[in-house]
Amino acid sequence: MPNTGSSSPDAAGKAEVGLPLWLLAELTYRCPLQCPYCSNPLDFARQGEELSTAQWFKVMAEAREMGAAQIGFSGGEPLVRQDLAELIREARRLGFYTNLITSGIGLTESKIAAFKDAGLDHIQISFQASDEQVNNLLAGSRKAFAQKLEMARAVKAHGYPMVLNFVTHKHNIDRIDRIIELCLALEADFVELATCQFYGWAELNRLGLLPTREQLQRAERITNEYRARLKAQGHPCKLIFVTPDYYEERPKACMNGWGSVFLTVTPDGTALPCHGARQLPVQFPNVRDHDLQHIWYDSFGFNRFRGFDWMPEPCRSCDEKEKDFGGCRCQAFMLTGDASKADPVCAKSPDHGIILKAREESEHSALTIEQLTFRNERNSQVIARG
Repeated sequence: MPNTGSSSPDAAGKAEVGLPLWLLAELTYRCPLQCPYCSNPLDFARQGEELSTAQWFKVMAEAREMGAAQIGFSGGEPLVRQDLAELIREARRLGFYTNLITSGIGLTESKIAAFKDAGLDHIQISFQASDEQVNNLLAGSRKAFAQKLEMARAVKAHGYPMVLNFVTHKHNIDRIDRIIELCLALEADFVELATCQFYGWAELNRLGLLPTREQLQRAERITNEYRARLKAQGHPCKLIFVTPDYYEERPKACMNGWGSVFLTVTPDGTALPCHGARQLPVQFPNVRDHDLQHIWYDSFGFNRFRGFDWMPEPCRSCDEKEKDFGGCRCQAFMLTGDASKADPVCAKSPDHGIILKAREESEHSALTIEQLTFRNERNSQVIARG
């Protein structure tokens, strides 16, 4: 039975602690690609030793006992892990709905079959662009695009729902129609057109990645036109368009609230309330030292921004705080140096000028792809072997 030992709200503004329904298992920071919008830590190469198979088994069992229903195997590139099929099989045995979030590099027909046999429910493949040259330039691999196409077709042939993710940015968003056409040609069931969120390398490259407002409006208009057309045709493909926070006047409800639903465990076992929180000046617990019951309910890191007590003005007295929870703590820290401040995305934030300046800079930036800072040095990439 899942643990339901949640605390109740009180007059002081402490929020009820929900169950960790979604477990993101970041198996490794290793990756064959070098995407300049990668959200992994900038110092990923200096992180600690990866958890063993047995340690991941323990994490999954504890999370499932607490109520976690879905698990996402992510990275880096999770295909680098040679025990991936074992992890999938154990997750399925425990009763998880299992997701593999992959670039497709290192995937093979035999691995797809093995994952299917192990009980994998869902595979999401990411693309860098609809154009082979741009895709491969961003990925840092001359064969990436062809491999992704081949594996996307193989995933569909093995009976999985076709789930594709395109990270959109200044250098590919003007080809949104071609991106959608490619997805339809691949018989995609779900497509996430997600504009860069600026963490890790993406934040480092923001000047060269943030689209202009005009680019975003055009892309959203074209996406809506496709949606209407597909709906009229009774086509099953679902298009999800995600705008960057930088063009919102109110912040998104980041992770549905700090430590509310999502639990991330990093390659070295650090437990986080979201995948970007490692950059914060907060001491987060490690699954090598504590069980998930303690981590979720009792650790300082997971309680740091729960509820509303931590909020300064203008968040504390805002009538929208129960909708957006003050916005993204990682974004607040990156842009202001203080994780407890109002997310600068919010027009009510005294730091909103940072966002306005970033929008203005995007209008004038002429940085090319080649001028971006990439995740890996080209001559020291870790290649996932088939």
